[in-house]
Amino acid sequence: YLLTVQYIAKQNMANPNHGQQRRHLDFLLLFDAILSFLFGSVALVIPHGLLQRIVGGVYNHDAHEILRLYGCLRIAMGWIIFHIRFVDDGRFRRSVCEALFFCYLLQAAAVLRAQFTDRKNAMNWLAIILLTVVGFCYGRFRFGKGGNMIKIYELQVHH
Repeated sequence: YLLTVQYIAKQNMANPNHGQQRRHLDFLLLFDAILSFLFGSVALVIPHGLLQRIVGGVYNHDAHEILRLYGCLRIAMGWIIFHIRFVDDGRFRRSVCEALFFCYLLQAAAVLRAQFTDRKNAMNWLAIILLTVVGFCYGRFRFGKGGNMIKIYELQVHH
């Protein structure tokens, strides 16, 4: 244990930006967790009358149920992402950043497709921009600097 702590301290001194990068990623995870929880909560409890006004006067019960289910998923994602901030495993944090990068970009692509094939509205553009920006933020941590923005400690094993 002591050797591990000494090794990590030595690595941090060799790369002083590591602590700053970790704080930036932790902030992104916290920001994402809060927005996910808030959006999910609103999507879960939004009254059908308000939803009808937002989408332009047409209410679709099936779409409302899908929105509620997506809200449940966002609440769960917010909870998971909030707790990932306390995980020190660099490989795991890289994998999470990679998964969230692709997840957000795929969501942006889906909304972009809807924008050009269905009714166009400003909410779609806002969603496209937000999803793309958050996705690229995760991508920066996963792929930036050759994928080395998230420090992975590989301890030597003595035989």
